[in-house]
Amino acid sequence: MAESGAIALLWLLFGGTHMTLSSLRLRPKLVAVLSERGFLGVYSLVAFATFVPLVWLYFASKHAGPHLFHLGGLPGVRALAYLAMGAALALLVAGIVRPSPASVAPGSPEPAGVLRVTRHPVFMAFGMFGFVHLLVASVNLAELAFFAGFPAFALIGSWHQDARKLATGGEAFRRFHAATPFLPFSAPSGVIAALREDALPIGIGVVAAVVVRWFHPQLFGG
Repeated sequence: MAESGAIALLWLLFGGTHMTLSSLRLRPKLVAVLSERGFLGVYSLVAFATFVPLVWLYFASKHAGPHLFHLGGLPGVRALAYLAMGAALALLVAGIVRPSPASVAPGSPEPAGVLRVTRHPVFMAFGMFGFVHLLVASVNLAELAFFAGFPAFALIGSWHQDARKLATGGEAFRRFHAATPFLPFSAPSGVIAALREDALPIGIGVVAAVVVRWFHPQLFGG
C-alpha cells in the first residue's frame, strides 16, 4: 500500500510540475528570465528529475499490494495489445519527427501526417503504453498506480496543452485544433493520410515495437 501511494504521489509531482511550469501564468515569466532555450532546459531537467524516481520506485516495488486482476489470459487480449503497442510506438516516433504545435516546443500548425491521427501523438503514445500494460500485466496495486498514471497524464496533459494554445496560439492554432482529432484513431481518413505522409517514421515505430516485444522477456519479464 505504501509503495502504491508513493507511486501515485510521484505521478502527481511529475504531472503537477509539468503543467505548472508550462502554464499561462508561469511560463512567460520564466521565459523572460531564462530565454526560450533556458526554459526548455529547466523544463526538461525537472521532468527528468521527477520521472526517473517514479520509474525506479515502480521497478523496486513491482507486484506490491493486493492482486487486482489479470486480463492477459483472455482470448484475443494479447493480440490486441501487440497491435496497440505497435500503434503507440508508431505515434511516438512520428510525433517526435513531426512535433505538434500544441507541445512545449511547438511544430508547424499545418495538419499533416501523424497529426491527422491525433494532435497529441507523443502524449497519446504514452497513454496507450500504460493502457496496454494494464490489459496484459498481472495487476497488483503497484501496477495499477504506475500504469494507470500514463493514460491519466496523457489525457489531462493534452487537455492542458489545448487550453494553453487556444489562449495564446492565435488563429493558426485554432484552425489546427478544429481540423485535428483529440483521441487517436478516431478519424479513419486521418489514419490513411498519416500512413501516406509519415510512412517512414510510422514504419520505424512498428519495427521498434517488434524489437521491444522480442527482447521484453529478457529485459522486463513476461
